[in-house]
Amino acid sequence: MNKPAIHTSHINVVLRLRHAELNLHDIISMIEASQNCIDVARQLDAVEKAVTHAKQAVIHDHIDHCLDARAGMSREAAEEVLSEFKEISRYL
Repeated sequence: MNKPAIHTSHINVVLRLRHAELNLHDIISMIEASQNCIDVARQLDAVEKAVTHAKQAVIHDHIDHCLDARAGMSREAAEEVLSEFKEISRYL
């Protein structure tokens, strides 16, 4: 059975997600304390962006380390394909 690969981005992604987790707890406290809705929305937006960036980092890392190794094409062609994958993954 193959071990899953640990990619270099995983450490940063975990740190980013743990920070978002802490922010979520703070947001819950803000809501429970009836804090200003604009402040709550601002914090929710920040958490959402952090999660989105974490997701993109995982996708980009997978493309760089997994798909590139299996592509079986020239480096230039592989880099073009990787660039296209990265571009479209921005919208996931």
